[in-house]
Amino acid sequence: MSDTGKGADRVGDGTRAVRAGLPEPVKNEPTLPGPVFAAHFHLPGEVTGPYSYGRDDNPTWTLLERAIGELEAPGQDDVETLVFASGMAAISSVLFSQLRAGDAVVLPSDGYQVLPLVRAQLEAYGIEVRTAPTSGDAQLEVLDGARLLWIESPSNPGLAVCDIRRLAEAAHARGALVAVDNTLATPLGQRPLELGADFSVASGTKQLTGHGDVLLGYVTGRDAEAMAAVRRWRKIVGAISGPMEAWLAHRSIATLQLRVDRQTATALAVAEALRQRPEVSGLRYPGLPDDPAHKVAAQQMHRYGCVVSFTLPTRARAERFLDALHLVEDATSFGGVRSTAERRGRWGGDPVPEGFIRMSVGAEDPEDLVADVLRALDESAE
Repeated sequence: MSDTGKGADRVGDGTRAVRAGLPEPVKNEPTLPGPVFAAHFHLPGEVTGPYSYGRDDNPTWTLLERAIGELEAPGQDDVETLVFASGMAAISSVLFSQLRAGDAVVLPSDGYQVLPLVRAQLEAYGIEVRTAPTSGDAQLEVLDGARLLWIESPSNPGLAVCDIRRLAEAAHARGALVAVDNTLATPLGQRPLELGADFSVASGTKQLTGHGDVLLGYVTGRDAEAMAAVRRWRKIVGAISGPMEAWLAHRSIATLQLRVDRQTATALAVAEALRQRPEVSGLRYPGLPDDPAHKVAAQQMHRYGCVVSFTLPTRARAERFLDALHLVEDATSFGGVRSTAERRGRWGGDPVPEGFIRMSVGAEDPEDLVADVLRALDESAE
C-alpha cells in the first residue's frame, strides 16, 4: 500500500499525485522500482501468487493501477483499475465485455471520432446502438431498455458537458450501467465514480501522462463482477500495456497536478483572448463563465481541462492560422506539455465546420502562448 492509502481523501491533489502507487519503502531499494520485463515468472508447483504470465499481470502494472485508482477514487479500497495498451483498448474492453447480442447501448453522437467505427462493430455483433448529443438530458430520451449508457463529458472535440450525476441516477433507475470517458478531464478535473458512474475510462495517452510519448488506457470500476469481465476481456484480447510504457506513465503522474493547473490556467487565458477576436466563432471552453457548459461543469468538475475549441471563417483561414503559429505544433491528440492544434475536419470523422480548430494548451508561459495565438490570427487574415 502506498503512503497515500490511509487518509488519501484528505490530502491535496499534488501530494496524492507525487506519492500515488508507490510501494512501501525498503532500505536500499528505489522509491519507484524500474519496469519489470518478464513474459513469465518462476512458478513451481501449484499456480499461486499474483504473477504467473506476462499477459495476465505484471508488477509494473500493479503499481500504476494502484496509482490511478488512488487518483480516481481517493481513500476508497473497493475500486479496481486495469491498464491497457491504449485508450481505445480500454473503451473496447468495457463495451465488449458488458454487452451481448440483443442488448442496447447509448453512445454520444458528438463524441470521439472512432465511436462510429465502434458502433458498426457493435451492430455487427447484434447490439442495438442509440445515439444522442452530450448536452442537456438528450441521452435520457433514448435510455429506456438500454444495458449501458456511455458518457463523454467534456466531449471531444466540441467540449459539451452533461450532468453526470443526474444521468447516472436515471440510468441506474432503469437498470443500466454507466461508463464515463474521463480522458479530457483527468481524475484531477473530475471523478466519475464519485458522481455515480460504474466505470471511469480514459486514454492515458493524453494529459494523464502528458508528454506525448506513451500510448495507454485504463478502466477503473467498483463492481467486482463487472471488473472481472473487463479483466477477462483484456486476457482474451491481449491488449496489454508494455512494462516500459506503464513505468513511464507512473513516473509522469507525479507531475500531473503541476501540469494540469498550469495548462488549465493558460487555457482560460487563451480562451479569454480568443473571445475578443471578431473572426473567431463557436468558442468553447467550460471554464469561461459564459460558456454554455459552465454551469453544469462547475458543479462536477474541479478543473476544466487544457482543450479550447473554436472556428475560423474558412478552411483556408484555419490552415493559414496553423501555419503561422510558432509555439503550437500542428498535431493530433491533446494534453501534452507542448501546445498542439489541428483543423479537426481533416480527419473526416467529426461533425464540425471546415474551419474548426481544436487546440490543446501546453505548459508554455501563458503570455508567450497568448501572444503567439494572437499574432498568428493577425498574420492569417486575408
